[in-house]
Amino acid sequence: MKSPAHRTRDIERQAGYLKREHCAPPPLRTGSDTMWFIRDSCGIVCGVITWFLVFYAEFVVLFVMLLPAKNLLYSLFNGVVFNGLAFLALASHARAMCTDPGAVPKGNATKEFIESLQLKPGQVVYKCPKCCSIKPDRAHHCSVCKRCIKKMDHHCPWVNNCVGENNQKYFVLFTMYIALISFHALILVAFHFVLCFEEDWTKCSNFSPPATVILLILLCFEGLLFLIFTSVMFGTQVHSICTDETGIEQLKKEERRWAKKSKWMNLKVVFGHPFSIAWLSPFATPDHGKADVYQYIV
Repeated sequence: MKSPAHRTRDIERQAGYLKREHCAPPPLRTGSDTMWFIRDSCGIVCGVITWFLVFYAEFVVLFVMLLPAKNLLYSLFNGVVFNGLAFLALASHARAMCTDPGAVPKGNATKEFIESLQLKPGQVVYKCPKCCSIKPDRAHHCSVCKRCIKKMDHHCPWVNNCVGENNQKYFVLFTMYIALISFHALILVAFHFVLCFEEDWTKCSNFSPPATVILLILLCFEGLLFLIFTSVMFGTQVHSICTDETGIEQLKKEERRWAKKSKWMNLKVVFGHPFSIAWLSPFATPDHGKADVYQYIV
């Protein structure tokens, strides 16, 4: 006699179970609906705060520390480096936020789609009851995005999006560039404090001494906080990519059913084939090369 679990799996396998009143066909995407953006108030606020903090760091670095500096070469070099890293960080954030992370077509759990899979006896497919989709292997449902996401790692409110197979590169670059500009800002603050202690405070900034100290302390606190946070996130993401195991899969301790690849191959699957300077660019869409095709049938 079959267990309830087996009966449920057989019901999901049978195309006749999915009636039209259960699942409508997936809507066609129009030109105005091609850009991916999650309308979540918390995520939007977090995204705005992220951009505001980067612009605040830009303001303090440029107008409080670099422009008043007497050494033109020092100001020019650090200005170009900091602004370049900040631009790449914001570009990575925008790509991570506005890129479809790998959403499964909504409402594809129809009779016609199930029949097209040509299931054999003993094979099963899994239907998500929340978004009415047939879930491919390693996909999980996100309650914020309200979609099943392929190779979902987690939902990050700071980028107002899920981190999945299509935008994980941009999220990793975002954490890396934020960590770099945070570290750079801390170094500049340390040098500026030393300079101001050795000279007259009125000569090392265009602002009054109290305002200069407050602005530098706030930037120091922001830089230290985000350096720690993004460095940990960057290390976690790189480890997840190298082991080919998402954050959700690690948390749920899911059984590994996919082929094991080398760490270098896993990196190329996320950042693109072959290795190039494009790995560091948020404007280069990664070529997944020989990445695994996710299966609907188990």
